[in-house]
Amino acid sequence: MNRRHLLRFATAVMLQSHAIDRVRAATSAAGTRTPEEIAADEDFWSEIRAAFSVDRNVINLNNGYVSPSPRSVQDAMRRYLEYTDMGPYHTMVSVLERQVESVRRRLAQAAGCDPEEIAITRNASEALENAQYGIDLQRGDEVLTTDQDYPRMLTTFAQRQRREGIVLKTISFPVPPPSLDYLYRRFEQAVTPRTKMILLCHITNRTGQIFPVRKICQMAHARNIPVIVDGAHAFSHFPFKISDLDCDYYGTSLHKWTYAPIGTGFLYVRKSRIASTWSMMASDRTQDNDIRKFEEIGTHPAANHNAISEALIFNENLGIDRKAARLRYLRDRWANRLAQHPKCRILHSPDPAQSCGIGFLGLAPGVDGGKLRETLWNKYSIITTYMPHDAYSGLRITPNIYSTIRDIDTFSDAMEKELV
Repeated sequence: MNRRHLLRFATAVMLQSHAIDRVRAATSAAGTRTPEEIAADEDFWSEIRAAFSVDRNVINLNNGYVSPSPRSVQDAMRRYLEYTDMGPYHTMVSVLERQVESVRRRLAQAAGCDPEEIAITRNASEALENAQYGIDLQRGDEVLTTDQDYPRMLTTFAQRQRREGIVLKTISFPVPPPSLDYLYRRFEQAVTPRTKMILLCHITNRTGQIFPVRKICQMAHARNIPVIVDGAHAFSHFPFKISDLDCDYYGTSLHKWTYAPIGTGFLYVRKSRIASTWSMMASDRTQDNDIRKFEEIGTHPAANHNAISEALIFNENLGIDRKAARLRYLRDRWANRLAQHPKCRILHSPDPAQSCGIGFLGLAPGVDGGKLRETLWNKYSIITTYMPHDAYSGLRITPNIYSTIRDIDTFSDAMEKELV
């Protein structure tokens, strides 16, 4: 590096360290207080909030789509990009790309699995489609999922149905469901001798419903049925380890609740399943047992996936327990208030075992959710997501750890003014 690049590098490292130091100082000062006690401490969260460089003139309640990254992650990615452009073949291929193995090890540690079971992808859709297309199926074989799974995943099976003659079978469930056991029984009762694959969400992208993944996996494995888990919204959202779930495949996006750069995710494949699962893009026979075959996408930047490590460090210092408690606290603040409004219905479960930071606000008949979303944006600069469905519709509300109490109350004020 020349002097200019060295100065930029040193400055980026200093700023990055400063942001992480503030998070560490805040968590250290928290002492022995419980996550629930810290969840309501605005002084604590103001320190965490300082790690983000978001637009404070906008209230972003659509972090379920993609979340901003902390400055430390942004700085790392910029540093890797600048180094890449100094001479891409050497700097990116020979130097930075090799560091992906360190990222793989860090991800595996956070996920609770073997590094040789983690493929780094660009998002949950890419990860999950590797599994959905990679498992051999015959004409007439059934795949089982729900009618509230992510549209792209349903489209993937629908295409296999048109092309190969498999049978896509979906189950429905009320929102919120009466219990986790109810969700388990819906899957158990829908399994037939022709069921050859199950896909379920760890937590849905709509109402934030958490499923009893381990229990469903154990039921499926007793019938020799592999299970794919859509964890797009689960990883770094609330505490768990993939090893606790007993699933065969797990796909997630890291640019949501992990705060990694946009265009990052991973696919977990149980080691015994790697060889029998085809990669979505062609791989050589020598890669049959290699998890890296699911990363074959051609030339791609190293900066995005290398900066994942900084996001993992940020989450480790904050603590997932504290994070989950804060997300539930923010969700409950608006939900408990708007539940009293005659034109509102809360469609996420209040049970902590069944939900976390994702909330869903159902609307009374006659209230146009699409227009309401536009009004919130045009009049109040509040970003929400309108989600229609055959059985229900409304607004998905997803604040994040940089959101303030004032943000939440401003949203509630706006809703009460508009729903007169």
